[in-house]
Amino acid sequence: MGFLPLGQQTEYVSEYDAGLLYPIARVDKWSEMGIATERLPFYGEDIWNAYELSWLNHKGKPIVAIAEFRFPCDSPNIIESKSFKLYLNSLNQMRYVSVGEVHSLLEKDLSSAAGADVTVIIRDVESMASLVVLTPDYCIDELDVDIEHYHPNANLLTVDHSAGKVEERLVSHLLKSNCPVTSQPDWGSVFIEYKGAKIDHESLLKYVISFREHTDFHEQCVERIFIDIMRQCQPDNLVVYARYVRRGGLDINPYRSSESLVLSNNRLTRQ
Repeated sequence: MGFLPLGQQTEYVSEYDAGLLYPIARVDKWSEMGIATERLPFYGEDIWNAYELSWLNHKGKPIVAIAEFRFPCDSPNIIESKSFKLYLNSLNQMRYVSVGEVHSLLEKDLSSAAGADVTVIIRDVESMASLVVLTPDYCIDELDVDIEHYHPNANLLTVDHSAGKVEERLVSHLLKSNCPVTSQPDWGSVFIEYKGAKIDHESLLKYVISFREHTDFHEQCVERIFIDIMRQCQPDNLVVYARYVRRGGLDINPYRSSESLVLSNNRLTRQ
């Protein structure tokens, strides 16, 4: 993977530096999962929220804000999260005339690193309400299941064809995976909305929990969940949306869908 700033002693960067951003190619993981890169089997975005964005106005007065970044899922690269944090920190002591100037800078640098157009929204700190996203029909976490697997196994997923076709929005707050750079835990909630043969809820919960010792980036975990459900359960349509707990002032919230859509960015209470 080459040199990464993560896991190394890091000096505070007080001058703007777009070179701090560390892109990671998506194609290697797609190849590993058997995803055809010429036509991806999903649509979606990676929604990032930055809660520690700050800079100085033209008089030297600090400005604080919350930023939303939307990376298209077909961009050539994802951005390693600590490099993203270091890049944002490099703005802290820089003077900018307006929010618009900061917005243009972020959009330019992130689009360049991702290899595709990134959408940036900057909000004041009072504008982000704590709302639950995608009100589920059912939380599967209370099911009493025996767990034996802590690495993803698509064969855990089963369907009940006798129930006919259903349309459900399910959630589990038990998603956990590990960072491939630091091995630190990544905690999240995963929302699964589908239409098709009924997915056995116990099998789905076992499958979600099976990520507990798995090592991948947030975006890759969501893509694996989407691909495994599509291949194993063959729903007519599917949306997988994970809301991860923030680390370093950033949270990452990827979603993948069998149809083109734009999802809201209403955060969960633990975010």
